Amino acid sequence: MVLTKEYRICMPLTVEEYRIGQLYMIARHSHEQSDSDEGVEVVENTECEDPVHGKGQFTEKRIHLSNKLPYWIQALIPRIFYVTEKAWNYYPFTITEYTCSFIPKFQISIKTRYEDNNGSSENCLGLTPVELIHREVDFIDIAYDELSAKHYKEEEDPKFFQSKKTGRGPLIEGWRESTQPIMCSYKLVDASFEVWGMQTRVEDFIHKCIRDILLLGHRQAFAWIDEWHDMSLDDVRQYESKMHAATNEKIQPKTEPQNSSQPGTPSGSIPSSPKSPTGSANRSWFSWS
Repeated sequence: MVLTKEYRICMPLTVEEYRIGQLYMIARHSHEQSDSDEGVEVVENTECEDPVHGKGQFTEKRIHLSNKLPYWIQALIPRIFYVTEKAWNYYPFTITEYTCSFIPKFQISIKTRYEDNNGSSENCLGLTPVELIHREVDFIDIAYDELSAKHYKEEEDPKFFQSKKTGRGPLIEGWRESTQPIMCSYKLVDASFEVWGMQTRVEDFIHKCIRDILLLGHRQAFAWIDEWHDMSLDDVRQYESKMHAATNEKIQPKTEPQNSSQPGTPSGSIPSSPKSPTGSANRSWFSWS
């Protein structure tokens, strides 16, 4: 059975503010974490449209993982190994899918909705009664959940940080019950690795990676608020394009040319598996949306 979790991440922001902060955080973090032999390569970033959700933004990225996996997975995969991320952003609703260049039975599907509350909506993603039974809810506290020591920076710790522009922070115990404004990112994550004998272990590892990245990324989005709070959507899109170009140049991707196609929205609530593109030798860590 596919391991399904619903992560709920509260932020001391409004949903409209978070839209800017998320785009800024992802672009900046991807650039900072890239160097000459690892990074997140942006393959495509274009507008798209869906008959139900309206206009949105489509992005495709390649995330190279070989050096970031535990030894027991590295032993099973080739050195040229990457995950393809495709995301359809119809804010405040998004769809993201991850597939593997080497393991066709690997897939992660994420549906996300953002609401102006503290995580109190029990079914904002419209799950069926059966899906609700199998769903595991996991609240992520950006201030008080433990972060890996290698990623910890005191200036990015919400327990100590205070915004000069907004006056928000530091976040005290119980902040999700008392802070205003507040919003919540609801992320329904299906992780599937249908390989006999390894499914449970790998799916648990995938969810640990996703949780760690969501915790770090949302801490940074809040800690960097004074950098992005005055930006408009056009401003942050320009910043995003600039960072994508700089990141791609920084990691010097070696890819074969491929035909471009108009991005579409996956049919159904869970995106279908894409055909993975070929060829790249850069290595990096898992991304997020």
